[in-house]
Amino acid sequence: MKPQLRQPTASRQAEIVATMVHLSAARNPTEITTGDIAQAIGVTQGALFRHYPSKEAIRLAVVDWIEARLMGELTAARAAAADPRVALAAMFRAHVRFTCDHPGVPRLVFAELQEPETSPVRQRVRALMQRYRQTLAAVLAQARADGLIRGDVDCAAAAGLFLGAIQGLVIQQLLGGAPGAAEQQAEGVLQLYLTGLGEAS
Repeated sequence: MKPQLRQPTASRQAEIVATMVHLSAARNPTEITTGDIAQAIGVTQGALFRHYPSKEAIRLAVVDWIEARLMGELTAARAAAADPRVALAAMFRAHVRFTCDHPGVPRLVFAELQEPETSPVRQRVRALMQRYRQTLAAVLAQARADGLIRGDVDCAAAAGLFLGAIQGLVIQQLLGGAPGAAEQQAEGVLQLYLTGLGEAS
């Protein structure tokens, strides 16, 4: 086996993050060690630690990756939509598609949310979720102001329900183990959600 050529730091860091996400699709993220990551990449743990000093540093980098990719896709879906109500549907589909494309992500998020309250990684995940809720609440508020949904909709509650619906789909997929199951059921759940928002009378 030929030794791997040394990669630039940014390239290797991206590979480490991608490997952690990939391994998490089939294993409990808390059980994945730096040795497992190094072995999957084909480097020593010492080489791994030249790019990230600890597993916690890798986990923080993974959360940064999730935030950049997921929020980027949601922003693009929102920008391409004709109006806020259409944007909600596009964002819902984009999020479900993201979790199907990266099945390790929900496992990582759920694992981090079970960490102690003071965990830096948990705090980052919670900050991401808060940013997401605020984004949804803003879209919902605009839809309400434009008369596209009922005027009595509680935007904060509706944002929480949006996320809860997606989490329910993801959990069903994790329990059932069927690839793409969430995406197959997503449209029906989305239509129920939109029906609940109603239209301005």
